[in-house]
Amino acid sequence: MKNQTDVPTALKKRPMAKDIPGQKLPYPAKQSEMNPMPQTDFSHYKSAGKLEEKVALITGADSGIGRAVAIAFALEGAKVAIFYNENDEDADMTRSLIEKNDGRCLVIKGDVRNAKECQEAVQKVIDTYDHLNILVNNAAYQMAQERFEDVTDEQLRRTFETNIFGYFYMAKATLPHLKSGDTIINTGSIVGLVGNPLLIDYTATKGAIHAFTKSLALYLGERNIRVNAVIPGPVWTPNIPGTMPINEVKNFGHEVALARPGQPDICRAPAVKISAELRQ
Repeated sequence: MKNQTDVPTALKKRPMAKDIPGQKLPYPAKQSEMNPMPQTDFSHYKSAGKLEEKVALITGADSGIGRAVAIAFALEGAKVAIFYNENDEDADMTRSLIEKNDGRCLVIKGDVRNAKECQEAVQKVIDTYDHLNILVNNAAYQMAQERFEDVTDEQLRRTFETNIFGYFYMAKATLPHLKSGDTIINTGSIVGLVGNPLLIDYTATKGAIHAFTKSLALYLGERNIRVNAVIPGPVWTPNIPGTMPINEVKNFGHEVALARPGQPDICRAPAVKISAELRQ
């Protein structure tokens, strides 16, 4: 029988909500400093070449869901580019994890709130890989406030400019390079459907993302460019200890049916499935 330390992380028992201690990390939080560490181990992953010859650009892929999706895409044969804002250490780790499995990862630092930087990021992908097939809009900003009145104009602008303006900017910059069969994936959230009293501005942007996804899908359908959203529940990512009150971080995920938070690697399957072209 294998020693527990030899078992791939994703095959070990998932941490339950009761296993998540209260903690507060400076924003932007580093994934390496979280307790417990989010599960993004792919040593057990069985790839099938679903994304061979594809090129994917993923925003906010230095950590969390974005990192998990980037690794999965690379394992499926895609050439990957990650576009991140601040955390150099986490971005380097994402690249290292991809290259460890002989994948290719272009790392681009910038801000999705700036339309010009979004255009420049897309151009770097084209210059490096010659084409682009998949855009994953995943970059997000949130900051919990126990009082709605404490949401400043600055916070409101940053939240909307990151979470919805950035999605517009990236889609517009990418669209001239997409062709029939290509895809755009937007990261939504359960809170965009049910709300959260601590994240009123953030939940509003997630609701906007859901509507944006539906409308853009209708617009691009005639070009056979698919637009979808992945809408996870509570997922254990750096945004949680970096933006939420300690008492909300403790027992994170307790309210869901399985009494545990999701892990970033659970989002890889829908992202891969959506990105892979349907074969007749």
